[in-house]
Amino acid sequence: MSVQTTTRARPVTADAVHHNLGLIHGEVLTTAGALRRGDLADVARLIGEAPRVFLAGAGRSGLVLRMAAMRLMHLGLEVHVAGDTTTPAIRAGDLLIAASGSGATAGVVKAASTAAAVGARIVAYTTDRDSPLAARADVVVVIPAARKTDHGGAVSRQYSGSLFEQVLLLATEAVFQSLWDADGTPAEELWLRHANIE
Repeated sequence: MSVQTTTRARPVTADAVHHNLGLIHGEVLTTAGALRRGDLADVARLIGEAPRVFLAGAGRSGLVLRMAAMRLMHLGLEVHVAGDTTTPAIRAGDLLIAASGSGATAGVVKAASTAAAVGARIVAYTTDRDSPLAARADVVVVIPAARKTDHGGAVSRQYSGSLFEQVLLLATEAVFQSLWDADGTPAEELWLRHANIE
């Protein structure tokens, strides 16, 4: 049986929270501003061309892609999240959107390999253009953020990949917003697709 010791942290002040809001805002603004807009437009194009869209990510990146899946479903697309029990087999012509900060997350790379083998298209969100995930992708969106194992603070002062996940959310939301703008369906109609048995 292990004995846990408790240390008293300094109290968190309003000034500290305000400082960190500014820190996060600044990092997100800089990193999102460095995204290549053409790559995101290519993501939107592939989504528009695909009969079905699949999304694969692990951990917090996977949670962000689940949010993206919901938005694409609201647009009326057929969307599936890898690993869900009702997710069908991916086929030629389908699109896999995959996210991994390192680009080397085993399950995500395996999903991309499977998608490539059947002739599906692949979008990769990653920090590393030379990663195994990027090598399998038709479109690579590089998010120039720290990897979760980078604790040096040179790229980000935030903990363990937070900046990657924050900008991933903004990137997927920007793609959704652009698709919605092009589609023109009123918000009231999109809302009819929202889950009603939550």
